[in-house]
Amino acid sequence: MQTGRLRFTPLFLLIALVYFSCGSAKKAYERGDYYGAVMKAVNKLRSNPDHSKSLDALKNAYPLAVEYFQTQAQNEIASNAAFKWKNSIQYYNSINQMYDAIRACPGCMKAVKNPINVYAEIGPLKEKAAEESYNAGIDALMKGNRNEAKKAYYSFADAQSFVPGYKDVIEYLDKAKEEATLIVVLEQIPVPARYNLSGGFFQDKIEEFVRTNYTEQTFIRFYTPEEMKTIRLKRIDQIMRVQFDDFSVGNSNMKEKEETFTKDSVKVGEAKVAGKTVPVYNTVKAKYTTYRKEIVSSGLLSMVVMDGKTNGVLAHQKFNGQYVWVSQWARFNGDDRALTSQQIALTKQREQQPPVAQDLFLEFTKPIYNQLIPAIKGFYQNY
Repeated sequence: MQTGRLRFTPLFLLIALVYFSCGSAKKAYERGDYYGAVMKAVNKLRSNPDHSKSLDALKNAYPLAVEYFQTQAQNEIASNAAFKWKNSIQYYNSINQMYDAIRACPGCMKAVKNPINVYAEIGPLKEKAAEESYNAGIDALMKGNRNEAKKAYYSFADAQSFVPGYKDVIEYLDKAKEEATLIVVLEQIPVPARYNLSGGFFQDKIEEFVRTNYTEQTFIRFYTPEEMKTIRLKRIDQIMRVQFDDFSVGNSNMKEKEETFTKDSVKVGEAKVAGKTVPVYNTVKAKYTTYRKEIVSSGLLSMVVMDGKTNGVLAHQKFNGQYVWVSQWARFNGDDRALTSQQIALTKQREQQPPVAQDLFLEFTKPIYNQLIPAIKGFYQNY
């Protein structure tokens, strides 16, 4: 479990958006974005230490940015905002970010000779920020629902980042994570034994997807029925049942088509005319027969998501898949000069043996899988 993970608050999202947006330091300064102007100027001066516009922008924007963040931090501290200590630390962190950026840029020291930092101011605030985040986590967790448990988890994570091991925050992180996590049992109904086919590869791919995408770092966990029994899950929130409603493998379809092709003005020989040898032209003809053998395999898969307590259906979707294996060849009687090179090439082909039934089964499941995965993502995107 990662308890010290960086989380982006609205303030830092705004800062990041400004920093990475297009435009020069001078333009950022002119529109009042002093932090953005500082960071853009620093970035430019690292590669071009004598860039005059960036030096001017940095010199003018830096004190205004520091003043802004100091004022915002002090206003937060004086307020009754829910997370005033956390917010004030974030404002002070912005000052420190500028300090570190300028100190790592020798050219920037021409414009700002003595950048300031406020690391000392942040230290005493961390205990208070940890306390407010911890208390917010407790309040959210006591509400007893999954969404509030997610909020509680993030609040406890903040407390842990401010003061590692604060009170019993580690235990509460685990508790909040457990209550916030949606427990889903994935039931994949095997293909009936009478068909002598295995859906194991297809089912393994689905399991691989949910295990890769819904890990301990998310608030959704999938378990197989076997794991459910082994772990002895305390609760089951949802059951996802995946099974083939219908399928057919190896339906054969043979098509035969006979055509006659002719070609005019084809040299068919030579003749003596008035003592001279001249070419003889005529029309050539060939009877051409094409054969196309299709082996069609298709299936219908259903995905049903049910509430783990009531068994009520939360979602029900069906997905079709088809695979057509084709073998083509041709024969002809007559003059091959009446045929195209492609037609002649087809006459050199022979009827091929189709893949075994298991391979045909796997092929038609591929388009089904490509529909099923987006459906799972779509259903759980808001969880």
